[in-house]
Order: sequence, then structure tokens, then C-alpha cells
Amino acid sequence: MTLPNTLGVVLRAAGVAIAIDVSDAHLPAVVFWGTDCGDLDAASFDALVRTGIAPIGPNDMDEPIRLSVLPEEWTGWSGRPGLSGSRAGRAWSPRLRVTGVRLDGVALDAGVHNAGAATLAVDAADEISAVSLELTIEMDASGIVRTRARLTNLDDEPYQLDELLLTLPVPALASEILDMAGRWGKERVPQRSVVGIGAHRREGRHGRTGADAATLLSVGEPGFGFARGEVWSVHTGWSGNHVHQVERVSTGVQVISGGELLLPGEVRLGRGESYESPWVYGAYGDGLDAVARRFHALLRARPQHPSSPRPVTLNVWEAVYFDHDLDVLLDLAQQAADLGVERFVLDDGWFGSRRDDFSGLGDWTVSADAWPDGLHPLVDRVRALGMEFGLWFEPEMVSLDSDLARAHPEWIMATGDQLPVESRHQQVLNLGIPECYAFIRDAIFAMLDEYDIAYIKWDHNRDLVQAGTLPTGRPGVHEQTLAFYRLLEEIGERFPELEIESCSSGGARVDLGVIEHTDRVWVSDNIDPLDRQQMNRWTTQLVPPEMMGSHIASGRSHTTGRWHDLSFRAATALFGHLGIEWNLRIATDEERAELRSWIAFYKQHRPLLHRGLLVRLDHPDDTIAVNGVVALDGSAAVYSYASLARAAVVSPGRVRLPGLIPDATYRVVPEVPEPLPNRITPARWWGFDPAPAVPYHGGPLWLEGTDPGVEMSGALLATAGVMAPLLYPETAVVYSVTRI
Repeated sequence: MTLPNTLGVVLRAAGVAIAIDVSDAHLPAVVFWGTDCGDLDAASFDALVRTGIAPIGPNDMDEPIRLSVLPEEWTGWSGRPGLSGSRAGRAWSPRLRVTGVRLDGVALDAGVHNAGAATLAVDAADEISAVSLELTIEMDASGIVRTRARLTNLDDEPYQLDELLLTLPVPALASEILDMAGRWGKERVPQRSVVGIGAHRREGRHGRTGADAATLLSVGEPGFGFARGEVWSVHTGWSGNHVHQVERVSTGVQVISGGELLLPGEVRLGRGESYESPWVYGAYGDGLDAVARRFHALLRARPQHPSSPRPVTLNVWEAVYFDHDLDVLLDLAQQAADLGVERFVLDDGWFGSRRDDFSGLGDWTVSADAWPDGLHPLVDRVRALGMEFGLWFEPEMVSLDSDLARAHPEWIMATGDQLPVESRHQQVLNLGIPECYAFIRDAIFAMLDEYDIAYIKWDHNRDLVQAGTLPTGRPGVHEQTLAFYRLLEEIGERFPELEIESCSSGGARVDLGVIEHTDRVWVSDNIDPLDRQQMNRWTTQLVPPEMMGSHIASGRSHTTGRWHDLSFRAATALFGHLGIEWNLRIATDEERAELRSWIAFYKQHRPLLHRGLLVRLDHPDDTIAVNGVVALDGSAAVYSYASLARAAVVSPGRVRLPGLIPDATYRVVPEVPEPLPNRITPARWWGFDPAPAVPYHGGPLWLEGTDPGVEMSGALLATAGVMAPLLYPETAVVYSVTRI
């Protein structure tokens, strides 16, 4: 039966359900979010609501606090309110009343409405505060929930918005926090803590996402890992200043929240003007892998998601830096093509006076000094070799020593007469100024019109400090971020086949806001494989491998100075969008031969690596890392087993390979270079000669008359596993797994 004044909505998809109460014209409140509980009738929904009402404790409010998606101060909520703003100190605590509810565009009456993946839109207003609100709650087919709000000023007096946070409740058993930290060259470092009373608030104040961004803030039952443990995650899909937060108040209520971090006076709404928040994403799963797979499914289902095979890419930055010599670059292009590279990218240094990083940013015309015939000789040769051509830009930045800065100093972001402190010898261009925006857009269009460019590496190499709009100096990060998105949209509309990578001092702009407009992200400027083992593993918590730039480094890392075997560098880079960042002109013949085999392996397994299910092993020994990708139908898998440091024991014993079909039989084969490096001692099951005349340097690796590897069921591989080889620290092997 339909209960008086009851309006409930239940959304269900991919094993997740969210139940939302919009009764009595109150803002929507999430009364359940977790494992799919099936359709609910009116009686069951009412029981769910009533059993969630906490008793009133001593000195509490006389009415139970009803926590909405946008928590309101008037309800007695003592945590951070969802909406903070005022008119010069007035109208600071609105009491919003729902005026309409729509499910996939259809108005709802009283009752309980069950749906699958769908969109709930709720309209509300407060006549006294003179603001209106549209709240959107969307369940995707992946099981991801995302929320967004649009706030409108209904009065002649301006309304200053200070903050808008969207909130989802989580149960008290979610008592452990996992989020990310980091720095340049060491992005997405996991850190754990305990939920306590008060707020664990992560603010990003870099004017971009930030190398130290929380990325995903997750809370879960104690000890949750990759494979198991209930976990709830929140992500703010915004590339400017932002907030991630978990908050627990003294009554025991616990929430996770996200939103944009606004600078003072940054958003002032005139009559009829609106502010639309970024999407705030919520994900639930049993284990971190389940959460990661939901984000991967969400992104892969988009119509603009890259669908063609991700081309093997050579970026020339660490090969030549600013030293652009046509003959050298033509030689690199030839060697890249011979190895099977499919995309050749020219990095910084091709424009204006850009012979180093002190000048030239903003002057996006080909340097006549460095390139007297333009880029045509290089582009034409790259295309003739069958490769795509890519080019580096940094459109949001400007060097003071540039024609652009001399002509338009008013286009530099600043708060007054004094320029912000320099970083990377550069300042920020204000794309929020229409004339500046048009100048940069047209310069990019001119390059794309003249040259056959398939790919842009879009860089952004400094924080936005004192990022104001001249002459007033009013904060401009919000408008800058919107202008950046708008610029990407315009480029995409005019050049629909063009692909763009988000790079920002490496991995400082990795979020679902920028990913809506780009085709991959650069994980880090540091491609040392030891560091990339950690960074790649945790970047995939949000980003699928095919959108994650992952390059094979040179033998000695340009960032850390460490030296690694090619097999470790390749086995690490394999689980992403594979590329090379290495001066191939100084590689040995043996290195080229091995590199060619790794590129061939990547191409052979590319459909699996870029469409399969992510698997990461929980292991008590943190010197070991096992990562894998399993085909959706369970027909095949690829795993990496890596030794990150010298362990306390000689052998870790058996190592599990999870994620396969339990009752299916698989052949597991190690993919190792020949000759086998002496840093790898094979396990007996590999099928190697246990007593070779020469210790695995030349000659056959496998015992004569035997097939390499072993056959086992998916259940045994997941529960018993296989004996690990003995590896020197910072060494890895790859296993290919095929269903028989």
C-alpha cells in the first residue's frame, strides 16, 4: 500500500542499491547504500526508514536529525553544512523545501518507485533565503552513484556562495580511512588512518588536482583490502580546488563528502544566475578491486571512451630534451618504427624562443631558428613510416620572456600589481578572459590545421598561486577550470579524431573532470619502474589501464638515478597504455631485440589488458607486488609478479593468481627474456633445465620435450597458487594464462 506523505526511490545496478527518501517535501536523504537488497514495497521502505532513526540522547535535539544529501544546519546537524553562503551575513541558513521530483524526467507522486540505473532529479526552494536548488542523484549501470547540485539566486541582492558539499552516509563499521598523498615524481601514495570524531578533510588548493590529491577517499571495515572488505569511496570530479571529506559527529552519524573548494568571493550570484557543482562520485564494493572495476566500467561505457587499440607511443623528451635536431629526430623515428612503435611524440622546445624552460611559453608558432622548414619534414617522415604524430603544448601557461606576455601582461593571473611567485619560471594565463581564451584557442587551431597531428600531450606545470583576474584581482580558479574544460570541448568538436593526454607536472591533474575531456592521463614524470609499481597500482583505483600513460624508461632513470633491467621496466609499463621514453639511438642490439619482443607481447595481449578486469593481490609481504588483468569471459589473463625490495625470507612460497573461473583449467607460462638474466632464478614448475651448462646465458631455456609452464584449475591458482621464482630486488616476471 501507499503510505501517506511517503515518497521513496530505490535505484539498483551491478549488485549495488541506494534507497532515497524524499518524503514530506524534505531534501532527499539516503537511507541505504550498499549491497543490492532487491525491490522494496511501501511497507518495506517505511520499515527501512523507521529502523534507521536514532534514539534521542541526553541534550540532543528534540527531533531526530534527518541527514540529507545536502546537510542543512536548521535540522540540528552539527557537522559541516552542505550549503554555506550568505548575502553579506544574511540568508546564511536556508530551509529548502522540495517542489518537484522526477525519475528519468517523469514526475513522481507519493509511493515507492523502484528502478535500475536511473537519474533522480529533485527541485527545491526557500522563499525566505530566495534560493532554489536542483539536486541530481544518478545510478550508473556500473553501480556508481554520482550527485550534482545547481544553486540559483532568486533575489536582486547578490548571493555569495562559500561552499557546496554533497554527502553520502556510511555505516559505523566503516572505521578505517584510505586516501592518497604524494609529491612530484611520487604521486598517489596510499595512506591509512582511523575514523575519529570530527572531520578528516582533504583540501586541494593547487588550482589543479594536485600531486598530493586524495584522489579517492575510501572508508571501510578494518583491514579492507583489494579482494575483500566492505568499502565506500568518494571522488570529486573537478580539476581545480576541491574537497574530499569523511566526518563523524558525536551522535554517531558518519558521512563522506566532496565538492569544489571556493576561494573568498569567487562565486557571487546575481539574480537568476546559477552555480553548478562538479559531479561527486560514490562507489561501494566488497574490496578495493570491486570499487576500481566500477570506475573502469563507468569510463569504458562512455561514447567518447577510446575504442581503437592504444598505440605504442615514443615520447622523445628524455631522449633529446630541448635539443631539437632534425637528423637526430628522424633517426629516432626510424628506429621507433622498426621496433613497432605506432605514435611518435615531439615534446617541449619546438616553438618561439623555447630553447630552455626560461622563455617562449605562450608563443605557439613553430620556431624558425630550430625548424627553418617548419615541422613538415619530421611530420611527413613520421607519417610515411606508418606512425601517428603527436605534439606537446602547455596552453594555460606563459613565460614572462615571451611575445605574448610583453603584448598582454594583463592576461597573467595575479591579485594586483605584484605578480605571483614564479614556478618553473612561468606564470598562468587567464583563460577566463575571453580575448586570452580566443588567442590560445586560435593558436592551437592553426597548428592542428597545418599539421597532421593525431595527439596532444597537454601539460600544466605549476600551481595556481594568487590566481586572480586583473585589474580587480578577484579569484579566478573556478572560471579558469571551466574555461579549460570549454577549450578542450571546442578542440574536440573541431578535431573529433584528435586524442589529448592530461599531463600536469606529471600526474597532478588526474580526476574524472579532466578525464571527461581527454583520452589518457600521464601518471607521473617519474618512470622509474620501482616507483611506477606503486603509482600505477594506485592510479588504477580510479583510471582503467588503457587511459594510463605507462612508458618503458631508459636503463638508468632520469628521475631517480636507479638502474633497472629492461625486463623489469617493461613488465611494469605493460599494465597501462604502453610507451617508451628512452634514447633508442644508444640502445644495444640486444636491448632492441628484447624491446621488440615486449612490444609484440603488448600488441598481442592489448585487447585483454585494456578491456579486462583488474586484479591486485593482497599479500602480507610488502616487498612483493602481484597485479593482473583477467578477460571478462575468463578465457585468459596476464599477471606480473614483482620483487620490490629484499625480503626477510629467501622465498615467499606459493603466490596466488586470483580472478579466474574456478572450475576451468588454465595453462600458466612465464614470459621471460632469453637469455634469462641471472637476477631471476626460475621455479621448477616453469619447465626450465634445472642444471644448465651455462647458468641461463645462451642456449635453450626449456627442458627438451616439455611444454613450458603448468596446467591447473582456476580454483587451485586462486587458493593454492604457484611457487614464486627467486628474484633480485627490483625485478619482475610476467605470466600469461590461457584457458584450455
